[in-house]
Amino acid sequence: MSETLIIFTRYPEPGKTKTRTIPTLGAEGAAELQRQMTEHTLNTARQLQITRNTALEVHYTGGSQELMMQWLGHDLQYVPQVTGDLGVKMRSALERTFKLGKKRAVVIGIDCPDLDSKILTSAFEKLERRDLVLGLAEDGGYYLIGLNRLVPQLFYDIPWGTERVMQQTITIAQKLNLNFARLPVLADVDRPEDLIIWQKYSNRLS
Repeated sequence: MSETLIIFTRYPEPGKTKTRTIPTLGAEGAAELQRQMTEHTLNTARQLQITRNTALEVHYTGGSQELMMQWLGHDLQYVPQVTGDLGVKMRSALERTFKLGKKRAVVIGIDCPDLDSKILTSAFEKLERRDLVLGLAEDGGYYLIGLNRLVPQLFYDIPWGTERVMQQTITIAQKLNLNFARLPVLADVDRPEDLIIWQKYSNRLS
């Protein structure tokens, strides 16, 4: 396998995940949302594997490898997230992947229900011709980043969790003369007001 999809998630322990939705859902409900969205994202990743020879890695925090395997299965590579901000975590994950000899790597979270296997396929295909692929989130961040080599500058001094993340990342990419592509704009589910996004998606499945 020459490419890897890295999925960032957290073990769904009440009180420690999706904390911004706790005022609306309660601690148990927020953990259940984390569980459902992680499982949905993993199902999307497995759909990608039907048409592409892509390795899947789950980079997790909270819980343990044993708990993660009991939850999501024994056929995945589980990697504990390193300590640090999101930039440190992503940079470390990508560095590990490229040291293993992978030619393309895409990093996603579990907060974007409309991220489907077609968009993931497009991301990997674009990386065959581009240095960088970004999926823009409606809140000004990004739901996906893909690279064919480690570019550590993309992960330093970024105001994670703000509406400036995407634009600052693009500015750095332009300064580095990276040839980059954008994917469709999608919505993340982070705050209580975003829950309608997941509810609409769940209703379409039922």
